[in-house]
Amino acid sequence: MTCPFSTQCYDRVVLKGTRDGIVQKLQPVSIHGQMSVDVYFTDPSEPDSQVNVARVGSEAVDSTIEPGDTVKLEYLVGQVVKVSRVVPVT
Repeated sequence: MTCPFSTQCYDRVVLKGTRDGIVQKLQPVSIHGQMSVDVYFTDPSEPDSQVNVARVGSEAVDSTIEPGDTVKLEYLVGQVVKVSRVVPVT
């Protein structure tokens, strides 16, 4: 893809900021004894869209998150660094 302006090349990549998602699955992963969590999520505006995966350290994932919950994913340099549960407003 050719982009006349570099900012137009970024469609869904977030370099720094937040993005909402709907959790499909949480999978704990141990790599050399370091616990991480693979968070499988979809876009809330398109719940039947492609599932994305973010591997995050277990300390950066809210322990109350369950599949079906809406979450806020915090990005830094295009990588998810924190996953927080969004509490629904009643």
